[in-house]
Amino acid sequence: MPSRDWNSWSRTPLKERVRWLARLRRLAAKRAGPLCDAVCADTAKTRFEALTQDVAPFLASCRWLERRAPRLLCDRRLGGTPWWFGGLQLVERRVPLGRVAIIATWNYPVQILGVQLAPALLAGNTVVVKPSERAPKSAELLVQLAIEAGLPDKTLTATPATREAGEALLNEPFDHVVFTGSTPVGLSIAARTAARLTPSTLELSGRDSAFVLEDADPSLAAAAIWGAVCMNSGQTCMAPRRALVHESIYKAFVEKLNALARRAAPRPLIDEAAARVCHEQVVAAIGMGGRDAAGESFGSPNPPTPVSPPVGRLWRPTAVVECPKSAALVEGRHFGPAIAVVRVASLEEALEIHERCDQHLTASIFTASRERAEKLAPMLGATNIFINDCVLPSAHPGASIGGRGMSGVGLSRGEEGLLAMTRPLYVSRSKGGAKRTLQEPPKIAAAAIGKLIAWSYGGWRA
Repeated sequence: MPSRDWNSWSRTPLKERVRWLARLRRLAAKRAGPLCDAVCADTAKTRFEALTQDVAPFLASCRWLERRAPRLLCDRRLGGTPWWFGGLQLVERRVPLGRVAIIATWNYPVQILGVQLAPALLAGNTVVVKPSERAPKSAELLVQLAIEAGLPDKTLTATPATREAGEALLNEPFDHVVFTGSTPVGLSIAARTAARLTPSTLELSGRDSAFVLEDADPSLAAAAIWGAVCMNSGQTCMAPRRALVHESIYKAFVEKLNALARRAAPRPLIDEAAARVCHEQVVAAIGMGGRDAAGESFGSPNPPTPVSPPVGRLWRPTAVVECPKSAALVEGRHFGPAIAVVRVASLEEALEIHERCDQHLTASIFTASRERAEKLAPMLGATNIFINDCVLPSAHPGASIGGRGMSGVGLSRGEEGLLAMTRPLYVSRSKGGAKRTLQEPPKIAAAAIGKLIAWSYGGWRA
């Protein structure tokens, strides 16, 4: 049942809520250092990564919302009123959903929570945040800043950063639930919310593809794909898990990738289990005939060098070239810096491998032909398509992100993400048109009205 949580914040004029968001942006910019420290402590990112991958995208999203929310959330008069409605006027108004729960993730703890929290509050909702147990410091500081920026009491609250708190939260009534995390947990949450017919936004994982077509720039493709593999220690739901490279450009691409892979240093993953899964899948792929890109040069007859196991949670980013299509690494069920590089003879073969996977958040297309990329883009089942790039364009504050099928449901960030935190309310003003329908007119008048309606919508022939 809807919470009908009409607190003082939901009644605050939009102009004042926009001013609150501007204050939050300035506070977060002023305290970017402590925010970066919290992210580093939670996730072992470098300070530069915390700044550029977490804090800066959040600040950009705030400014984008400040400038566009007044237009997106203002009352909108709906034109096109049928003539037979008389003097009817209809207005669409965006109103807050009510009480929103946000179950936060850890891999981009300020960016992702921030771009979900800001529109939910800007829309006028009351919000409860459940921080990730792996990133409690980041969430706690971000929530503190949002409250300090001037929210009324109890508009924003946070639970403890424990699994038990998450379980308890789902037993409470909410008007919307936002979750970012793994698909198994997302399915469990979907079942819980469906029992109450509570709508949800589920941002689940992707296992995405990079298509390197025969007319691609091999240097650009290798650098962009490898950069996305290494970004955030490979712990990005939009990072490519497989590169599908046309055989005519395969050698040139692999030579460029080899040079990059050889310079890779071990990176910390979130835990030892994540590093171990990457290592096991890489070793299995090499055992099936693949080769570590950081090993011998292309086409070397020497036996492959064994891949060193992780040291605790430290793991070296790894690309397996000549990876067999049947290797588990191609499926991409890992969350770390490892990628399968598969040789394909045609685009049709690449699409067949791509479509085996049931989780698509993004896809990358490397080609010199914009027309070809535009034609391929809608065939890939993803929400975000990157032409001659990987991952980074998704940080644009106007680009909504969200999955389909096993990658989730609903959109966050951008225009769609803001509107998703509201519901439309249609308010009409009329002169009692319904009253006129209670009494049927004389037959001659009814026939004339019928002819007029037929002519109005079908022309003289009708």
